[in-house]
Amino acid sequence: MDNREDAERFKTAKDLVNQLSIVLRTSHIHDPNNVAVSSVIDKLVAMANYLISDERILCLELRGEFFYLNDYRIRYSLEYLLNFDFLIREFKKRELGSITFKDKIGPPDIKLFVKAFVSSAFSSAPYEAIETRMSESRNMAVGRLKKVVEDDAVEPRKMVKKTYFNAVSYTQGVINKIKSGEKVSIRKAKRVVETMVDHILEEEQLLLGMTAIKDYDEYTYHHCVNVSILSIALGQRLGLNRKMLTELGVVALFHDIGKMEIPNEVLNKPTNFTDDEWGIIRRHPVWGLKALLKLKKFDELTIKSAIVAFEHHLNYDLSGYPKIAKAIEMDFFSRIVALADQYDAMTSSRVYSRVPMAPDKALSIMMERSGTQLDPLLFKFFINMVGVYPIGTLVMLTTRELGIVYESNQVFAARPRVMIIVDSSGNKIKGYVVDLTEKSEKDDFIRSILKTMDPNKYKINLAEYLL
Repeated sequence: MDNREDAERFKTAKDLVNQLSIVLRTSHIHDPNNVAVSSVIDKLVAMANYLISDERILCLELRGEFFYLNDYRIRYSLEYLLNFDFLIREFKKRELGSITFKDKIGPPDIKLFVKAFVSSAFSSAPYEAIETRMSESRNMAVGRLKKVVEDDAVEPRKMVKKTYFNAVSYTQGVINKIKSGEKVSIRKAKRVVETMVDHILEEEQLLLGMTAIKDYDEYTYHHCVNVSILSIALGQRLGLNRKMLTELGVVALFHDIGKMEIPNEVLNKPTNFTDDEWGIIRRHPVWGLKALLKLKKFDELTIKSAIVAFEHHLNYDLSGYPKIAKAIEMDFFSRIVALADQYDAMTSSRVYSRVPMAPDKALSIMMERSGTQLDPLLFKFFINMVGVYPIGTLVMLTTRELGIVYESNQVFAARPRVMIIVDSSGNKIKGYVVDLTEKSEKDDFIRSILKTMDPNKYKINLAEYLL
């Protein structure tokens, strides 16, 4: 096969995966017999049959974070990112590793697959549920997801928790060393961040859940790690490669390093700051720049870290601080870190703000700042990542149950997975997780979010449930 044929095939393969994602997303909203679903299914059938006529058998397989078609890795552009991302997550959720087209297919084959795929989300054994339904098709078959790294012995939640607290401990150590005048290297920071990158690629929702647990006594260190995690997760949504994600995580970890120069009596003041105290606080980006340029090893990553430390309060429209003499465009990493920094700061309890803001309220304020303080395009990706109801949000459901948002839903932002902690009779229960996309036999949603609640008012400790 020559290069031109290869390029044409790659393009078709990319379109095929994108169309499959569109079919499944549309089927979550409409019945498979709906005209909107039928038209996107017809388009998918035409694409698949075009490739089958050339290949005879087609196998679409998920390996790690990439789709392969008959062993060819499918590359895709930024415009397809959200659809590919959705499909990868939904395949993993169902332990579905491959779809094989054995012969030319028709709409009934795809409709059968769609019904099996959608209904399997509510099964305790989702892959087996799909496999059983698909045994009715002569032209299509499914295969189980193969784990790239088999590590069944260690529970992912424990690993994620260990990684998070290692990062907090490392950050505390580095800040204390710099305070005492020691020279430090950021080489170890890369190792700490690389582990977080691995977890975000594998267990994003678990690590994002850790950022929802706010520790008032150690705000500075937790904040640095939370901003690093949120930045890496956003970078992943933007399609950054592993090397760039690691660099982004490191610069985010050091974004607030200048705060170590702020006197404790100012930083930990329980009442509102005076104008003079605000003046001191606003100098921390310049102090951060200087501290990072004094590190042991002066390399490209140090320079990137220094730029972000200096720019993270500058604002997208340059209305922030420090004031600069000449208009510049904020660095790409700085714009990402600025989003993560604002969100985590608003949703955390601090000395002068003991009651943290509810995540949905923080997002609504950030929406008002989009286009002025915050990059509007990056904010759209950020909203898609954390969801309309971010992990850790306390919600009242239409069933009068009280729950904590446990995992966001990339397709239906208003229908996350929720851990029920108080039943409809008002009894506190050991949490169990429900999916708000689940429907009754009448095709109505069983549960919907009625309103968000304040966890502080009910003395609910998020760590108790999210850990």
